[in-house]
Amino acid sequence: MMKRYDTVGIMGAMVEELELLHQHVEVESTVVKAGMTFYKGRWQGKNIVFCKSGVGKVNAAVCTQALIDLGAECVLFTGVAGAVDPKLEIGDIVVSTSSIQHDMDCSPLGFAPGVIPFQELSEFPADPELVQVASVASDRLFPGRSMKGIVLSGDQFIASREKVQSLYETFHGACAEMEGASLAQVCAMNGIPYVVIRSMSDKADGSANVNFAEFTVQASNNSYRIIDEIIRNL
Repeated sequence: MMKRYDTVGIMGAMVEELELLHQHVEVESTVVKAGMTFYKGRWQGKNIVFCKSGVGKVNAAVCTQALIDLGAECVLFTGVAGAVDPKLEIGDIVVSTSSIQHDMDCSPLGFAPGVIPFQELSEFPADPELVQVASVASDRLFPGRSMKGIVLSGDQFIASREKVQSLYETFHGACAEMEGASLAQVCAMNGIPYVVIRSMSDKADGSANVNFAEFTVQASNNSYRIIDEIIRNL
């Protein structure tokens, strides 16, 4: 039997990624921590706490810890990403199996790219049950357009074919974004289950800047639909 969660934490990096939550969650109170506003309420019979983290790994880490401190027993990340796996197209969905910081690079000291020095864990597995629920939801809503894979995170907007190829060859990642692995690390440190759901807003290539602006709203809506389905099934 799947674990039951009394309080679910939901995080996104941008306004577009959480706008639909504001429309559907019955917000009962707000809390400001570290300059971020957290909304607590009810949705589909569940206690929900959600927040816009802002862009980047530091913002995401601070936001994740605050969500946990506010009672989140699992954390779902919803948002957009650039496709790294060549099989992915704009609008496709990636459900994280694990997350890696691709910009962690201490190779001059003998560590492989992505490895956090002197730490046991550098690739942070997503919770298998949450991955399963998210995958089933993605497959039902977007048949043939979702995949499970490694989410790569770094404080960089990836916009070159050469970098995409390098990330794919080095890490075998599915997509690249700027928050997931830091959320995953904080969840691991606290023993909290997580999963990242990303909808592809661009192909992280030379046209990424154009595609990102054009498809962010569509991709954010796709991510929201999956989160909605997951909450129904938790």
